[in-house]
Amino acid sequence: MLIKYKSSWKKIAMGLISFMPGEKDIKKLQETIERYEQDSNWDLYLWKEEDIVGIIGIRLLNDGKAELCHLSVNPSFRHEGIGKKMVEAVKRTIKNELIPNENTKDFFIICERKE
Repeated sequence: MLIKYKSSWKKIAMGLISFMPGEKDIKKLQETIERYEQDSNWDLYLWKEEDIVGIIGIRLLNDGKAELCHLSVNPSFRHEGIGKKMVEAVKRTIKNELIPNENTKDFFIICERKE
């Protein structure tokens, strides 16, 4: 189930984002979370099964599209289709065309190919 990020889940969110390449540094992680908390064009969602196991972050663009900026699943829950479920749920939620960025393009291509 897709749920909107709340600041009370900051540590969980930082932990999940830290699984992404380029997001290991604590200062970088703090900046990333701050951006999601302070910029109204940046939205962060968590994926909950029994526990929170994934995170997906988007940035709303001026052209009506949304950029997929962050996508991460707890390694213990990978290869179960959770990433694809998160992408599909976000697409339904935001109703904007979702496009990848450099950090998410490889997953996005794989996800789109399996449809």
